[in-house]
Amino acid sequence: MTKIAELPERGVITLTGADRLAFLQGLVSNDVALAAPGRAVFAALLTPHGRWLADFLIFSDGERLLLDCARAQVPDLLRRLGRYRLRMDVTLAEAGPEWRVYAAWDGAPPAPESALTAPDPRHPHAGTRLLSPVPLATNASPDAWDAHRLRLGIPDGARDLEAEKTLLLEAGYDELGAISWTKGCYMGQELTARTRYRGLVKRRLVPVTITGDCPPPGTAVLAGGEEIGSLRSGRDGLALALLAHPLPAGPFTCAASTVTPRAAPA
Repeated sequence: MTKIAELPERGVITLTGADRLAFLQGLVSNDVALAAPGRAVFAALLTPHGRWLADFLIFSDGERLLLDCARAQVPDLLRRLGRYRLRMDVTLAEAGPEWRVYAAWDGAPPAPESALTAPDPRHPHAGTRLLSPVPLATNASPDAWDAHRLRLGIPDGARDLEAEKTLLLEAGYDELGAISWTKGCYMGQELTARTRYRGLVKRRLVPVTITGDCPPPGTAVLAGGEEIGSLRSGRDGLALALLAHPLPAGPFTCAASTVTPRAAPA
């Protein structure tokens, strides 16, 4: 049975105006031109030095772009993006409180006429994302979605990445389809490309299994008594951890628990 959950910690930003695509194209890591009705694009906003600031799913209804982003980051995103408007014909605004974000997975998704619907581009099994201005019926909790994305190894923004520190390739954003290597320049593009071509990744965000209680985010992960990284988000025995790359020999511990790296489902 298809599961559908409302995600109250997600918000929606709208971009309108004739220059909306060109404006966002020069700022984010992926090709915004690929966003279309029924197709969402995953992208990140970086510092000029290529460090992660925020990420979002980009939707298009043909007349505007809509960013499905962390609700807590909406004010900061509006401020940061607004700096680059200059004389471009683009207007940024938080969507009205009636707009809600939903995730659907494990089966055929609903397709209400009121909603913008697209496959979640981050993983083949991630399911469907829906943005709706009217409430939709749900049968799953946000925690159930959280467990699903942890099984798939999908990061959840600031819960798993460090603002102004994490590189996209450290967090696996190439594998998540968040980077265009062909579209041309965007903010932070130079370091992102250099990291790829020079193989400069020294740590990676890794899906792990926790045996024992799940320690809080930020708890150090140890190998042979030496710190090799830290735990990020987790629940129900699953978590993500930012660990040294390549991984040293285990076993790995975190507080009183054992950490075992695992491969996310393909």
